[in-house]
Amino acid sequence: MRVLVTGSSGHLGEALMRTLRNVADEGGANEGGAHEVIGLDIKPSAFPDVVGSIADRATVRRCMRGIDAVLHAATLHKPHVATHSRQDFVDTNITGTLNLLEEARAANVRAFVFTSTTSAFGRALVLAAGEPAAWITEDVVPRPKNIYGATKLAAEDLCELFARNLGLPVLVLRTSRFFPEEDDHRERREAFDDASLKASEFLYRRVDVADIVDAHLLAIERAPSLGFRKFIISATTPFTHDDLALLRTDAPAAVARRAPDYAHEYARRGWTMLPSIDRVYVNARALAELGWRPRYDFAHVVASLKADADFRSPLARAIGAKGYHAEVFAEGPYPVDP
Repeated sequence: MRVLVTGSSGHLGEALMRTLRNVADEGGANEGGAHEVIGLDIKPSAFPDVVGSIADRATVRRCMRGIDAVLHAATLHKPHVATHSRQDFVDTNITGTLNLLEEARAANVRAFVFTSTTSAFGRALVLAAGEPAAWITEDVVPRPKNIYGATKLAAEDLCELFARNLGLPVLVLRTSRFFPEEDDHRERREAFDDASLKASEFLYRRVDVADIVDAHLLAIERAPSLGFRKFIISATTPFTHDDLALLRTDAPAAVARRAPDYAHEYARRGWTMLPSIDRVYVNARALAELGWRPRYDFAHVVASLKADADFRSPLARAIGAKGYHAEVFAEGPYPVDP
């Protein structure tokens, strides 16, 4: 299968390229069953085969020749909201996606996978005082709170349009946090160890990049039969509905109920659990319909801590942190849009 990966210099794009190239290396590109991968990114690196923008229709058309499946990970992210114009977001996230969808349909591509984000839920995650934590499934209606969420949601709608009206098999994967950079909120950076924050996020809003790659590869296989679906791609939570009220008022107690060994391992490192958790991303649909089996969850985190091992996947460690900007910002890893 010949696969086009957009955003191949980015964090997820590199993960997809590394994995697909390894498949070819191990299986042998001329021995059948292996993927041939073409990388496209505006930023030069070791992973794009073509350096260019998805906003340029001619570039997209050239890259789409002979392609069987598209993994569309190219995007402007939340960290770019304060440094890029709204038009930049429209050009990349909406027009770029439209170009890819148009050319994919013209090329009779058999599977199109769009990497979206749980950030699209936006204001649907804002809770009133006294409300329990939100149980977030694909049935929750998104309410974007910035241009990033708005353009990703618009791109999702374009994907659905092409699937429903034009017969292009498209799956949308809404990924939760997987970036290795430090937290964007100053208060959290000052109050918690960075590793502890990331460890705790596996309870409710983080996923390892290796598991995201697995979801994308499964999506290629399942898209022709599913037609159009949206999936939340986040580590499997240990919580149930019964935990939601306690998560808002006493998260450490809620976690202790589901993962009693965590407290000793956190204490051994001087870590503390978040006092309150406001949402839980639920991956049940991806488990049932994609057959996705994420390997990196909070149980894995605790087991790794017991063994004094790194809880990140080998793939995540190999990629490391990329950053989102060439410059360094005094207020954090990137400027936060007010």
